[in-house]
Amino acid sequence: MTTIPAASTASVPTPARRDFLPFAPPLIGEEEIAEVVDTLRSSWITTGPKTKRFEQEFAAYIGATGALALNSCTAGLHTALVTLGIGPGAEVITTPTTFAASVNVIEHVGARPVLVDVEPDTLNIDAALVAAAITPRTRAILPVHYAGHPADLDRIGELAAAHRLAVIEDAAHAVAAKHRGRLIGAGDNPVAFSFYATKNLTTAEGGMLTGDAAFLDRARIVSLHGMSRDAWKRYDKGGSWFYEIVVPGFKYNMTDIQAALGLWQLRKLAGFQERRRAVVRMYDAAFAPEDALELPARRPEVEHAWHLYVLRLVPGVLRIDRDGFVEELRQRNIGTSVHFIPIHLHPYYRDKYRYQPDSFPVANSNYQRMLSLPLSAGLSDADARDVIEAVLDVVRRHRR
Repeated sequence: MTTIPAASTASVPTPARRDFLPFAPPLIGEEEIAEVVDTLRSSWITTGPKTKRFEQEFAAYIGATGALALNSCTAGLHTALVTLGIGPGAEVITTPTTFAASVNVIEHVGARPVLVDVEPDTLNIDAALVAAAITPRTRAILPVHYAGHPADLDRIGELAAAHRLAVIEDAAHAVAAKHRGRLIGAGDNPVAFSFYATKNLTTAEGGMLTGDAAFLDRARIVSLHGMSRDAWKRYDKGGSWFYEIVVPGFKYNMTDIQAALGLWQLRKLAGFQERRRAVVRMYDAAFAPEDALELPARRPEVEHAWHLYVLRLVPGVLRIDRDGFVEELRQRNIGTSVHFIPIHLHPYYRDKYRYQPDSFPVANSNYQRMLSLPLSAGLSDADARDVIEAVLDVVRRHRR
């Protein structure tokens, strides 16, 4: 795509919006604040009874056998790999269109991440390419539910069953997403969620791991130093000081302060999701007629979580590239982001595995033309209209 530099600040009209609209601010209410204060006044501020309640309520919401609260989705993915015994000599198939954490954890356990390209519409891992990448060393498939749109779990599940592979889902974007009517995380395989500040449900930092009961029993030990019992029970009435280290585990536990936020965020999640969908409908209606913009894909068998609203610029229609578009929106006080710089473009992975930009052409070409618009439960109709006005104004001013 032929490009020209972004327009100078002087060429941009005075923004209609006076204050800057952040890309994805959290929505924290008085209930969360009161719950955190209650925690601070209690005997438990680290992992304790509120963390346990949050695990139980989250599992009930998802329809999962159980849940393990952790300090991040990254911790969940790492814990899952270790718990399943995946390590040196193993291969794990995953996607280049994800945040680095999804792939870093594979490196951490000494396994080899095997990247395959993504689908042109959903930008999820391409199951047909997964099939071609399976070798005798493959131990797991790690799909990422990009932007909140579930990956092709039917085909991935078939491949995993046929080759006796684990499926570890990265559901950092997929709280409240459904695949064929069932919430992501309701199955027996490991699924890791993120509650980072920008997510649909936040605990500031934090995550959750779901899976079958036997897996979670082992994962709970791995996630807390490899201790043979929950740390907080040692200090509870009737608890014993005695414990044993049965594996060299990690310090990945969630605190009750975080869980206090999560308890109320979970109760509000249905309302949060409805608000996100309302903003998405406004965006769709405004941008669908515009030939310079490609809207996010959605397939009929899934319910999108709408963690992200990712626009893609149609090649050849505009005189500016994605970076210029982002800068134009910034000058109009609209915050954006880009999800993601593909894994194979980062120096560590590029150099170690000798990747070229076109090693994964679908991921690379879409990266060059994508941007994520503001989307959160706290976005008002007026905010959404400001985003729409700014996007369409940039398109009008820079059409070829």
